[in-house]
Amino acid sequence: MLLELAALGAIVSEIVTVVLILAVVYLIYRFGKLIMMLLVNSMLGLISIFAVNAIFGLGIVISLWMWIVIALFGLPAVFVIIILHVLGIL
Repeated sequence: MLLELAALGAIVSEIVTVVLILAVVYLIYRFGKLIMMLLVNSMLGLISIFAVNAIFGLGIVISLWMWIVIALFGLPAVFVIIILHVLGIL
């Protein structure tokens, strides 16, 4: 009887371990996709602010704060910065 309970406990612990491993793999997959999307958006934002500035000659001064905002928010930040610059706010 005691041996059967020990075997049952080992099986339950193995099942719990497998479920936890699957949960961790799923979370890494989900957050990995999110992090990759954020990195791509940030890189596109940084490249596009330089391209727009060079092509259209807007004269946008890129400070440390602009780098941080564009790195965090990507392309939407670029659009906001361009609009604010055209309106004379930046």
